[in-house]
Amino acid sequence: MIAALISYLDSIKARDPAPRSRWEVLLYPGVWAVGYHRIAHALFGARLFFLARLVNHISRFLTCIDIHPGATIGRHLFIDHGFTVIGETADIGDNVTIYQCVTLGGTNPANGVGGKRHPTLLDNVIVGSGAQILGPITVGQRARVGANAVVTEDVPEGATMVGVKARSTLVAAETWAKDFVPYGTPCSERFDPATQKLEIIQCEIESLNKRLALLLAERDAADEPREGTDKKSA
Repeated sequence: MIAALISYLDSIKARDPAPRSRWEVLLYPGVWAVGYHRIAHALFGARLFFLARLVNHISRFLTCIDIHPGATIGRHLFIDHGFTVIGETADIGDNVTIYQCVTLGGTNPANGVGGKRHPTLLDNVIVGSGAQILGPITVGQRARVGANAVVTEDVPEGATMVGVKARSTLVAAETWAKDFVPYGTPCSERFDPATQKLEIIQCEIESLNKRLALLLAERDAADEPREGTDKKSA
């Protein structure tokens, strides 16, 4: 159990440059929220629903993170900061990172019968601050959901989703191959959550500039033989 806790703390430290030691990570509200959820989920599985909800409410009061006792959470979930909501039928895989003010929300079934209403996040997903992932959709492995994106459809493996309604954006291969991208929004190495919308636009402009440069290079390459032919004719 101690080894599992140390492994969990180290996994957070690897994704967050702020803490100087494991002791600091132990103070993170996300760590406590996940710990309380493990207890609440066990009570929920034993059909002790009131006690499960009681633990959930205590956790929400102390951490500002609301994880329904019925949600299924894998290993090494890192919730960075608070004000996150995770619904009852949400499924979260291993090594998932969720930033502040994220909602894994459900849809209201038309027949009034509860079922799978909340998202499934597969392994190594990163969800940026303020993102809303809604409904019984699946976010593929290593996918990134950018800050303030609203996702209502399945996300392919490795895709990066930005905007409202979220759309996939092309990402350079060297960026996609990284083990971790802060806030799930690739552009610069360091991120300020207050300027993420601007940085998303900058990222798209950079991508368009690269495409334009490639097109100009192809045009110049096509013109060079023609110029050489003209000189020989002269």
